[in-house]
Amino acid sequence: MVTTATLPAALAASSTVQVARPVSADELTRLFDQLIRPSSLLEMAVVLGCLALSWLLVRLWRGQQADPRSIWFGHHIVDGVLFPVLSLALALLARRLLIDHLPMAVFRVAIPVLVSLAGIRLSVKALKVFFPTSSTVVAFERTVSWLAWIGTILWVTGILPLLLDELSEITWKIGATTLSLRNVVEGTVSAVLVLMLSLSLSSAIEARLLKGATDNLSLRKIAANAIRAMLLGLGLMLALSAAGVDLTALSVLGGAVGVGLGFGLQKLAANYVSGFVILAERSLRIGDLVKVDNFEGRITDINTRYTVLRAANGREAIVPNELLITQRVENASLADNSLMLTTVVQVAYGTDLHSLIPKMVGLVSEVPRVDQRQSPAVHLTAFAADGLELTVNFWVADPENGQQNVRSAVNLAILKLLNDSGIDIPFAQRVVQIKS
Repeated sequence: MVTTATLPAALAASSTVQVARPVSADELTRLFDQLIRPSSLLEMAVVLGCLALSWLLVRLWRGQQADPRSIWFGHHIVDGVLFPVLSLALALLARRLLIDHLPMAVFRVAIPVLVSLAGIRLSVKALKVFFPTSSTVVAFERTVSWLAWIGTILWVTGILPLLLDELSEITWKIGATTLSLRNVVEGTVSAVLVLMLSLSLSSAIEARLLKGATDNLSLRKIAANAIRAMLLGLGLMLALSAAGVDLTALSVLGGAVGVGLGFGLQKLAANYVSGFVILAERSLRIGDLVKVDNFEGRITDINTRYTVLRAANGREAIVPNELLITQRVENASLADNSLMLTTVVQVAYGTDLHSLIPKMVGLVSEVPRVDQRQSPAVHLTAFAADGLELTVNFWVADPENGQQNVRSAVNLAILKLLNDSGIDIPFAQRVVQIKS
């Protein structure tokens, strides 16, 4: 693992020397001798100081309350991801500052240990959060721990670099891309680490977005899922790049997936485009009374994908915006909010309509909510089997306040007028013939 004559010089330049061969038995003996010297006690004190400072910083950052589901802090601080990561950063900083004053023997062992510990904590904690009841998490934890500690031992002894060089010699060609076994191993490890990091970050972001949320919960959930998908996609691209896969080779596959998504989501895209058209041309506005597909209601909300209609009975319809563009829509308040309502009543044959109709017009005009700007009208519309059919037309300026209530008030006023005038509302008449 060293290329210089003496071990102290090799330890001092360990950050810049390219590893070419494993450590020999003599060099391991020298490393052991460096570890038992008094100078190693100072290195040990510095490493312990880095650990203590890291614990203190994480403790201050976490606060008094410990969240057992936290990936970064853990339940006892040391079982979280942030403690080994921060300890590793402080140890690297201390080695950079003391590299010219100490042989760096303890740091040579401590830094790989902290790297392995951070990898183990990250993978295990992330899987426990996302699969809390899975029995395979324990087996995976043990596997990752064994692999991490074996890798640490191989790295300290210098065997790992030699092993990686040998793996680089095993290659095969896939199309125009040449892959080596080392690329596959490094890509797999990178993919696992990136997956764990993406899941950890997305979990932290999701918890932050959903914490104490009382409104717009669905939008916050959508944002969390979008961030998770973006992080996983970015991590996958980085892992493929680390494995030596040419990302341009995926352009054909990406194009095919894009075409498939285009055909599958064309209705969704049409609804979004229709929503922007409706909002831009203002042919439909919030508060308009419309009738679409035999459903009549008032527009309460216009979104980019759908429009919400609320009927007078409280029922709501979610209408796709494409339907409002491609089909006929009856808008009762596009140019004017006034709405004409009708009611029908029958009076007996022989009734003096010339005197009754003006009375009905005047009485209907006095009903509250009937628009005084447009006079009501009463027409003789049919000679029914049982009586004369009169149709009363009247206008209301605020249909959003209801239609049945004002129609009921008009009917009650007409009934009172007919009763006071002694005019009968005829019943159905039937002729019964009895054969002898």
